[in-house]
Amino acid sequence: MPDDHQPAPSGAGAPADRPTPLSATDLPTLRRPAGPPKKPTDNRPTGVVVGWITRGGSGPCYGLMDENGTEYAVYGPNAGELRKGDLVTLRLTARDRAVDCGPGIPMRIVNE
Repeated sequence: MPDDHQPAPSGAGAPADRPTPLSATDLPTLRRPAGPPKKPTDNRPTGVVVGWITRGGSGPCYGLMDENGTEYAVYGPNAGELRKGDLVTLRLTARDRAVDCGPGIPMRIVNE
């Protein structure tokens, strides 16, 4: 007569082998902030701007719209090809208005 009480195959996943799922009450909760942060949470080095190229090409003039919607007229004779729509991070400095790169705050790309 065969034995009907065979041990479970290994890897069958007895309850002690599985992690216990967390209930909704076991999950951590975030508290509502008391107000806006006292210091910016996205600090960048001075002069570094992140944005999208709005007027591209091989240069030296480009258009740039930063994350806050500020438009820049950027001069960068050694910047190379920047295509419209590219997301870029550039170190910029003020420049004189002798070179007209179109609408926006006139800036120059700093090559490091």
